[in-house]
Amino acid sequence: MKSKFQQSLRAAAVVAALATVGLGAAQAQAQPWHDIGRNATQAEVKAWDIDVRPDFKGLPKGAGSVSLGEEVWIAKCSSCHGDFGESNEVFTPIIGGTTKKDIETGRVAALVEGAPSKAPQKTTIMKVATVSTLWDYINRAMPWNNPKTLKPDEVYGVVAYLLSLAEIVPADYVLSDKNIAEVQKRMPNRNGMAFYEPMWKTNGKGDVKNVACMKDCSVDEKIHSSLPAFARDAHGNIAEQNRVIGPVRGADTTKPPPSAPLSGKVSVAAPVVVAAASGTGNVKTLLGANSCTACHGMKNKVVGPGFNEIAAKHKGRADAEAYLIGKIKSGGSGVYGAVPMPPQPQLSDADAKTIAQWIAAGAQ
Repeated sequence: MKSKFQQSLRAAAVVAALATVGLGAAQAQAQPWHDIGRNATQAEVKAWDIDVRPDFKGLPKGAGSVSLGEEVWIAKCSSCHGDFGESNEVFTPIIGGTTKKDIETGRVAALVEGAPSKAPQKTTIMKVATVSTLWDYINRAMPWNNPKTLKPDEVYGVVAYLLSLAEIVPADYVLSDKNIAEVQKRMPNRNGMAFYEPMWKTNGKGDVKNVACMKDCSVDEKIHSSLPAFARDAHGNIAEQNRVIGPVRGADTTKPPPSAPLSGKVSVAAPVVVAAASGTGNVKTLLGANSCTACHGMKNKVVGPGFNEIAAKHKGRADAEAYLIGKIKSGGSGVYGAVPMPPQPQLSDADAKTIAQWIAAGAQ
């Protein structure tokens, strides 16, 4: 039988423990971040989790014919890649350089070390080893000016069209999640990947074998990157080609490179704003959000002409605003060369007018 003293000690310990728990709970509730954030919903995770692995895990159900892919390609892809994936105007060719023998062996002969290459340059279909890579990249990144807008069946169709151009599948083929693994067995460079085990082991040795300098090390050697002076402004002022929202990484390339380390403070230019008929629109935000600056520099040609060049060409034109709205919305070619500008149907009439007014006013 416990003494009254022992019972008192036990009661005091319980009270102290409860007080400690209560204090801990109060401290936890007092943390300023305790009510910030939440777990992502299944729908939110699903929207982001769109990657497709080489074993096709993550591939959505669907099917698309070569003919469907050709329709989508001509409408949304050919302006940059050519009707047959052969264009070298904007990007390097996608199709070409593979043979029927490559499809049989699974190794593009032109890429084998020491082999004479008859291809003028390496195309995508020569290098890519897995058809899932084509599907995944097109699904997440294309079209360039409006990514993630293709439906799964359209992606299947586009991939089927490209594979037919490379003679991997016939012209009447229908690619689907059911037969894509069979198509993988005909990829021309399917055996061209080298498996390097250390890169896949999180608990093993890395693939870097150099020994770090431990004594008598040179203090003058620094790791840095820089552009040569002649190339610094080759594509216009990089600072003007960044979005005005978020971290700004573009240097003002109209000025000489800094001779001393930056202080860490980055100045952000005030966004260009013009008054449109429908209200006030932030032009640079619109240009960035709609990938206009991927093809047009502010003052220099990138793929298409710089905005200042467009403004100068149509300066004094009475119907400049209406003309530019039409070009922005419908696209076209021949005004500045053979490379066509794809249409921008995702732009509202008000946003197109805002951009057109800005250009007509001098693109300043």
